[in-house]
Amino acid sequence: MKQNWINRWRTMAAAAGLAGFFGGCEAESNIPKPPSVVNRVSLQSFTGGSACQDLETYLEDTAVLQMRTQLEAARDGVPGWGWWGGWGRGGLEFDTAGGLAPASANSAQSAPTNVTTTNNQVAGVDEADFVKNDGTRIFALSGSTLHAVRSWPADQTAVQGTLKIEGYPREMFLDGTDKAVVFSSIYTWYPLSNAGGVSCLGLHCGYSYANTVKVTEVDVSDLTNLRVTRESFLPGNYESARKIGASVRLVLSDSFNFPPGFKWSPDWDENLWNDKPRLRAAYNRIIAQNETLIRSQTLAEWVPAAKIKTATGTTLVPHACDAFARVNAPTRLGQVSVVTLDLDASSLHRTSILAEPGEIYSSADNLYVATRHWWWWPAPGQRDTTYVHKFDITQPGNAVYVASGTVDGHIVDQFSMDEAASGHLRVVTTIQTRVPDTTNPDNWWGTMQTTNRLSVLGENAGYLDVVGQSPDLAEGERVMSSRMIGDRGFVVTFRQVDPLFTFDLSDPTNPRKIAELKIPGFSTYIHPMDATHLLTIGTYVPEPVNGQQPDWSARALQLAIFDVTDLAHPVQTHTQLVGTAYGWSEAANEHKAFNYFAAKKLLAIPFADWSNTGSGDYWNSFRSDLKVYSVDPLLGFTARGSVSMADMYQVQQYAGWTYYWQPYVRRSVMADDFVYAISDSGIRVANVANLSAPIATTRFNRYQEE
Repeated sequence: MKQNWINRWRTMAAAAGLAGFFGGCEAESNIPKPPSVVNRVSLQSFTGGSACQDLETYLEDTAVLQMRTQLEAARDGVPGWGWWGGWGRGGLEFDTAGGLAPASANSAQSAPTNVTTTNNQVAGVDEADFVKNDGTRIFALSGSTLHAVRSWPADQTAVQGTLKIEGYPREMFLDGTDKAVVFSSIYTWYPLSNAGGVSCLGLHCGYSYANTVKVTEVDVSDLTNLRVTRESFLPGNYESARKIGASVRLVLSDSFNFPPGFKWSPDWDENLWNDKPRLRAAYNRIIAQNETLIRSQTLAEWVPAAKIKTATGTTLVPHACDAFARVNAPTRLGQVSVVTLDLDASSLHRTSILAEPGEIYSSADNLYVATRHWWWWPAPGQRDTTYVHKFDITQPGNAVYVASGTVDGHIVDQFSMDEAASGHLRVVTTIQTRVPDTTNPDNWWGTMQTTNRLSVLGENAGYLDVVGQSPDLAEGERVMSSRMIGDRGFVVTFRQVDPLFTFDLSDPTNPRKIAELKIPGFSTYIHPMDATHLLTIGTYVPEPVNGQQPDWSARALQLAIFDVTDLAHPVQTHTQLVGTAYGWSEAANEHKAFNYFAAKKLLAIPFADWSNTGSGDYWNSFRSDLKVYSVDPLLGFTARGSVSMADMYQVQQYAGWTYYWQPYVRRSVMADDFVYAISDSGIRVANVANLSAPIATTRFNRYQEE
């Protein structure tokens, strides 16, 4: 049976005479060169009667390894990543009617004929967001409160009920007409929670150092009487969630918390840092002390239990040892959990990978979780690599591991992954390779070379093998956005201009680049407008003139339409600049803020900008509104106006100070001929025929409720 990488590493250490490496002594050992990228990667579960002991040993061995790579690098003056450095990190509805005749605000309809909901990547796979609606009701999280709003008829839009949610609510789902599922981040005391602040050197320091995800199930059948029916408390940090039918797939991550007393450097002594032998001895002492602390912890301390609270009481749910799996490749220590919540059966199941989190993608049948290869410290010759793990989610109450694969590079976002009808996974990556710095031999880190690639993975006896890949694309540039639609793919890279690459993906073994369209700027999100057109949002960047850098103030948010009827000849047919160089939209980086209403050929995006009013009042020069455009493949963009919420600020008094809070518009809903602008302060609705004259406004009164 093949040894896993940590066991191979231990064998190398022993062969090199490094027996003290795992023994807690002060031996000054050189850490062996880490194993190279693993091309046939897999997850290996902890099974049998020794599963729990094997799990604890793996956790502690890997923690010691990571601790030593950090501290020995600092001791010896070798560049290191630093523990806190990390790696950084819907269906189409075609409609030819699209009439915009004003409708009566007092419509007798019990529900709108057409309505927009969350902008999901895959049809039938709902994505969690902080706003959810079903046509007649809008649910919105603001502050620590869930607001239930009657939204139809439009002119009667009003908050009907509220419910305080513990901690910091993040996102939620609606399930039918009677249930909402809210995910919030809270702090829970665990044995290793307060490790001298070390746990807050990672990427999840926000939300008041939250370390637990609370899942609150709420009966919303009566908007005036929202009731909590069940609460689940899961150790970890919220990453993302998907919902198919009544099955919720929640992806959590958890950083590795070192024990109290753990140190990342010797105590400060002004003379110590000038005395190299003493400094080296001090580092050796804390390395040995740290290892002793690590190995003295119990598995229950490393992996705290979850708990479920209902009306009948609270139940502790330990994380089963055989529900953990390690990657047979070097990955930094962490925990990525796929939690399955079957709302019909009220069941909860967890499957966890011992690695740091990456991007997440879900089709209707499979969930993919990416993790990164861990280079122990930077050195020329390294190439960033991603491991992708596939889970079968056709069972409503469980996620079953299927296979893993390896792709060069890193995945930019969820749209860089897509599952074809054939079952193949298409992945777009930006590949960075570290090479020697020939101009500066003292630069141990080297320099980076960048390229991009589209790879296709196919399942093969427990592995995801690369069965096809494109030639490298746009050297020196990086992927800004991508979208794969059926047998066609589209990738945008950027450095100075925006190349839109088109691909024929009909043959999984031969993804073919068909054409490349170069235009100023870049797109950060690509939306399928209809069968032959793309609708994008991004940034316009003027091209240099005569080798001179362009005027930065000419940059602006840009909407664009591309005709991709002929993949060999893509054409940017229409553009629309929005605002000034100071302007920005959440929709440019968060697809759930991008709201295209195919039934009415309307696009709504939240927008914020700053313009000099000449009054000298800097802060009142900011504005935020919801901009609405008619969008037609032939006619392009027509501004329909905007819904402003500038007057919905709240004034707060505290200790003699007055604060003015004017939140940005962040989401929207469109129903028939009505547009709803949503911010943390409330909801405002207007008829698209006269957006400047709202017909209803409801405030959340966020601070008063808190």
